[in-house]
Amino acid sequence: MRGADSYRSPFETESTAGALLDATGTVLGWSAAAQELLDLPPEEVCGRPVSALLADPGSWQDVLAQRTGAAWVGRASLRHGSRGTLDIDFRVLPLDAGLAGEPRATGDQRLLVLGAPSALVAKWRQDHAFTQQLFLQDRIGLAVFDHELRLLRTNSHLLPYGGIPADLSGFRVEDLLQPEDARSITAHLREVLHTGVPQFGMETRVRTLDDFGDGRVMMFTAFRLQESDDPPIGVTIAFTDVTDFDKARQRLEIMHRCTVALGSSLSVTRLTEDLVAVLAPALADFAAIDIVQAVLTGEEPTPDHQRPTALRRTATAGTDPGPQARGPISAPLLARGGFLGAVTLWRGRDRPPFEEENLTLLQEIATRAATSLDNARRYTREHRAAVSLQRSLLPPAAADNAAAQTDSIYLPTDAASGVGGDWFDVIPLSSARVALVVGDVVGHGLQATATMGRLRTAVRALADLDVDPEELLLHLDDLVSQFSVEAAGAAGEAALGNDGYGDEESAGEAVGDGDVEEEHGQDAGPPDAVGATCLYAVYDPVSRTCTVASAGHPPPAVVRPDGSVEYVRLNPGPPLGVGGLPFEPVEFEVPPGSVLVLYTDGLVERGEGDLDEGMAELRSRLLKADVLRRPLKEVGRDVTAGLPPVRLPDDVTLLLARTRTVPPEDTASWTLDADPVVVSRARKLVTAQLERWGLDDLVFPTELVVSELVTNAIRYAGGPVGVRLIRAGVLICEVSDPSSTQPRMRRALATEEGGRGLFLVAQVSSRWGSRYTRVGKTIWSEQPLPPPEAPAGA
Repeated sequence: MRGADSYRSPFETESTAGALLDATGTVLGWSAAAQELLDLPPEEVCGRPVSALLADPGSWQDVLAQRTGAAWVGRASLRHGSRGTLDIDFRVLPLDAGLAGEPRATGDQRLLVLGAPSALVAKWRQDHAFTQQLFLQDRIGLAVFDHELRLLRTNSHLLPYGGIPADLSGFRVEDLLQPEDARSITAHLREVLHTGVPQFGMETRVRTLDDFGDGRVMMFTAFRLQESDDPPIGVTIAFTDVTDFDKARQRLEIMHRCTVALGSSLSVTRLTEDLVAVLAPALADFAAIDIVQAVLTGEEPTPDHQRPTALRRTATAGTDPGPQARGPISAPLLARGGFLGAVTLWRGRDRPPFEEENLTLLQEIATRAATSLDNARRYTREHRAAVSLQRSLLPPAAADNAAAQTDSIYLPTDAASGVGGDWFDVIPLSSARVALVVGDVVGHGLQATATMGRLRTAVRALADLDVDPEELLLHLDDLVSQFSVEAAGAAGEAALGNDGYGDEESAGEAVGDGDVEEEHGQDAGPPDAVGATCLYAVYDPVSRTCTVASAGHPPPAVVRPDGSVEYVRLNPGPPLGVGGLPFEPVEFEVPPGSVLVLYTDGLVERGEGDLDEGMAELRSRLLKADVLRRPLKEVGRDVTAGLPPVRLPDDVTLLLARTRTVPPEDTASWTLDADPVVVSRARKLVTAQLERWGLDDLVFPTELVVSELVTNAIRYAGGPVGVRLIRAGVLICEVSDPSSTQPRMRRALATEEGGRGLFLVAQVSSRWGSRYTRVGKTIWSEQPLPPPEAPAGA
């Protein structure tokens, strides 16, 4: 048997080998199939006893011993014309009736013997048993359809509940299932029938005509039935009920989506909004989360046994089904013994009511949500503390002095690791100058904030010495290197358990809630390296120049009086803490009315492109902001308006300075020889200038200052000696000499005739000091200007 015959019994096909015997066992007829099977021609077989076909003629009695009646089956080993022997299963059928139906005489009895290879018969029996057992079992459903997709046979009911007739023969899928489900299955079956390509693992929801609920989820495998080259005779499908598996998969998917939503933010409000967006419609038509007010402000929630009655609804999603709603179903938000709120779900009438497994899933989601919300609450508390600390370390947002009017914008990061280390400062210097500073400490969190505070204090201390920008950055670089050494030592002690506290409990109290820091990625211990960038600029309103030096910081921008915006061409040095490389200053002229723009990289590096793109965008924003004619506060808001409203990856600092100038008529300067006789001349020059300015009340103290400082310059430094007066909000008196020796004020003894000069200068001045210059030093003194006289008759 070959091809299509393998689907039928080996004894029921046209190609079955057959022989016709008489009552004595003589072969009377030999079919073509028999000749092909044994490779023996009819002339060699017919007319001879059938026992001659045995491979062992002596086994004839053994063959006859298998007879059980008139018709019987057996097995024998026959000789093969070309291959030796062949095992054959045979069936003996008596031909008892004649042509007209009359009984044959005993001597005329004929026997029909049908035979097939034993291996083929065994295979057929295995296939038959396998098919039979398939239709007897009920773990895997089987259904056979004809070529018109009518049911022929099934091993069980298609579905384990009502709505399906007991006898399915002749039914179509459309007769049993909801139209939508029937169309889906029929389309797949028709495709398999037409293409012959099996389909595996098809999943579809199955609902009977009586079922308007969720139904069952079935997984189908379909293949075409066809014999050889004949037309297809139908389609068979094997199906399994995967409803429970599908529900489990849906639960896992919902849980996964909720977990992703709960990990998307450290904002309590944002977390609740993201969570309800998943719950509705995944589990309900409408979802709401109500939170205790204390959680929103970062305070400790009330214990579970003291649940408050007043909650604040922070998030909703979906469509409220109204009075016809099914439910609610609710779960409390409990974390670390505290009650944070509750999550509640509702369903409309078009969805099935909640089941116990829905509540179990919601409770699991609520448990995870409560932990995330409590972490967000604790982060809110720490973030607010860090932001408050950082803001307390920064100067006022706006400042106004003789050199510039300034305003600033500071936006702290909302990153999980905490606020950053950005800072800015506006430092009044001598001679009406002003220092503008922006910096950025590497990293985030309280450690960066503390380092920022130390650096700002150091910058102010160095600025008070009136050193040049490049020298200030050099000193600051050394200081940051020392910070790194200290941090590395502290980290080593922490690794050895020597954290400086008496025991673990006190150490935990000192650090605070360490588990929150771990959950949010903060480094509980100090880092082993400290780094920062800094830009230091000094603007002189008298010379209308600005000197800038940078330690790895982006260059400032200048908005010129014509409205154009340019970046200062800098050659920035390395970030602070690298060491070993100099910092190069750049001096440029600042046209009157210009605005200087200083910023940190958080404004130009937002993860959307490189630094050049961010700087180009900043320049475009400055051009659109009408910087020259609008208040600086409004300009700052416009420039930072495009930043994300919820979460910034880094701190953003923007410092705007509208420069002022001191007109030439408000300054006067003279150069004197190193001769004691010029002291009186200096007093006369100063007196005349003050009288021209109408500052007669300041003549005496200014003469005293000039006399003492010029005398000391001539006596200890030599000439030439420079004297300059500046009227810029205060009266500034400067005396310069070629010596680099700084003066030192001391308390003179009662018996000494000298040593009281600087003491007298300090007594008549509101502020005084000394600074190095490129050719020596300058000692300066400031006196407040007298209030303007009220108009007559006022």
